[in-house]
Amino acid sequence: MKKILVQRDLCDGCKDCENACRSLHGTNRINILEYDSSYYPILCQQCQDPACEVICPTGAMTGEGIESEKCIACGLCALACPFGAITIYDKSSEKCNRCVDKADGPACVQACSKRAISLVDTNKLVDKKRAEYISKINGGNKKQSKNMINVLTSGIRTSKAFED
Repeated sequence: MKKILVQRDLCDGCKDCENACRSLHGTNRINILEYDSSYYPILCQQCQDPACEVICPTGAMTGEGIESEKCIACGLCALACPFGAITIYDKSSEKCNRCVDKADGPACVQACSKRAISLVDTNKLVDKKRAEYISKINGGNKKQSKNMINVLTSGIRTSKAFED
């Protein structure tokens, strides 16, 4: 699944992403908030089991966004969202849908000059992190022998770690 990844430390608060989103959708589906001289992009995290969909009394919330003709703007979805990523505009709820209908990707990603926002394939990202972890515990690119001594010493190290 592709998700929008935000690297908060790269965000400079320029709000180009907000402006691009607003020009495409008529409202911002991403919001940049400033707190203690740091910027926090807030947008839908595309939850696996979204509380907004569960609580919606009309079924307007979907994984692809919001069906505005069904939405009654009750605001329950906004209350249920743990990220504060849903807002009510013009008698309908709004949340990021990753610009699924836009061929060249999300408008916010295209507009971000600092590359603080990117669209990533989470499965590939997890595979990369696993490979990095294995390389790290394996001592770089060195191949360790799979002999009995190696197995015994790693078992002893594990036992000592649990004893401490």
